[in-house]
Amino acid sequence: MQPRNMSMSGVVDLAAVKAAQEAKAKAEQARAQSAREGGAGAISPADLVIDVDEAGFERDVLQRSAEVPVVIDFWAEWCEPCKQLSPVLERLAVEYNGRFLLAKVDVDANQMLMQQFGIQGIPAVFAVVAGQALPLFQGAAGEAQIRQTLDQLVQVGEQRFGLTGLTVDPEADPGAGAQAAAPEQPAGPHDGLLEAAVQALDSGDLSGAVQAYKNVLNEDPGNEEAKLGLAQAELLQRVQGVDPQQVRRDAADKPADVQAQIAAADLDLVGGHVEDAFGRLIETVQRTVGDDRDTVRMRLLELFEVVGPDDPRVIAARRALARALF
Repeated sequence: MQPRNMSMSGVVDLAAVKAAQEAKAKAEQARAQSAREGGAGAISPADLVIDVDEAGFERDVLQRSAEVPVVIDFWAEWCEPCKQLSPVLERLAVEYNGRFLLAKVDVDANQMLMQQFGIQGIPAVFAVVAGQALPLFQGAAGEAQIRQTLDQLVQVGEQRFGLTGLTVDPEADPGAGAQAAAPEQPAGPHDGLLEAAVQALDSGDLSGAVQAYKNVLNEDPGNEEAKLGLAQAELLQRVQGVDPQQVRRDAADKPADVQAQIAAADLDLVGGHVEDAFGRLIETVQRTVGDDRDTVRMRLLELFEVVGPDDPRVIAARRALARALF
């Protein structure tokens, strides 16, 4: 069993950049399928905390992450900090009332999962959102920090991936294991155009995807899904067909060349080196003035859109950019 489409640090790669658009459609399809099959709908609060092993990881974590963020608690019986952290996570899973699902993994019984997530010590807490994995924190953490992290996770799940969570019925039978069947949402005025953009990305038609997202924004300039999709599609379009080795040679040989640094930053981001991309452009802002500085700043803002405004790396880079500018 090998987890698929997983990006251990929120990596932006050619598969992951489409996750935000595809996840919402997958979640709606899953809810519709559940309704057609006569799904039981609401679940018991007891079902918000589940034990997961390697055999059930794809079903219980990857597939369910298309509907709700799944928080993974890696623990062991002998781990004293785990005994402090796990009860807090379990209590918060119930308190958050279906906005995330808590999956507990005993590392002693699931060594392969521990290796796949690159865990060096426990407790370790990860999340999987729309099939994408990201680390939350390692070691014992205070409840205030945990709540802040969970709030950010839930917000990202809702805003970027359309994950509406699970419906919880306090009177539902514990152990029923029924996944929530959220009420179907009416089609939005731009759903057809957004779907056309996703299909264009799937077929490799980046120009078509760019135009489709622009069509949405022409009618609805504040559409966040279209903004994110356009930024991602334009990034892929820029790096399509370039020679990565030549781009990196140019960037190394010409540190003062704005376009060389911008091209290298695009490659950094597509390759998942988010901090490197941001750091490269912030350093270039510090070295430039006038139109060159503004060109670099605008590209950096575009890359912020690709990663997402709530990502901690974007928040940190915005602060660094402000220091560089002022």
